[in-house]
Amino acid sequence: MDQHLSTVTRTVTAHLSIPKNLPVPLSAELHYDMADPYAIRLSLGAPTKRPVDWVFARELVTEGLHRPTGSGDVLVIPRHRGHLHFLRVVLRNLAGTAVVDIAVREVAAFLRPTFAMVPEGAESLHMNIDDTISELTGRRG
Repeated sequence: MDQHLSTVTRTVTAHLSIPKNLPVPLSAELHYDMADPYAIRLSLGAPTKRPVDWVFARELVTEGLHRPTGSGDVLVIPRHRGHLHFLRVVLRNLAGTAVVDIAVREVAAFLRPTFAMVPEGAESLHMNIDDTISELTGRRG
């Protein structure tokens, strides 16, 4: 695990399934940055030149370790049928659906230092609201 003062990155093996195909092991990275304290990034295919990135709430993955959660583009399902040691992440977009299984122990080991860095409920203390508003509105101060 790569951990700097404000980021946590963990390389994991994900098992990617798409409809009508067998699961394929794929290198992936989980990444957390204090500058965006509510989010984590899953980079599938990392560290290749063009990984596919998905960004979603840290809370979604944390809750997904214990119970099915999410709606829309991202669903997280814990220890499902026959895969008791894996967390299942279902990713959907206009192109289709992919299912990603990652070892629960890897996900839990990734999340622990993120909560040491930014405890649950303290995320807003780590956000620069002025920068966020400027980025959302396209205005630079």
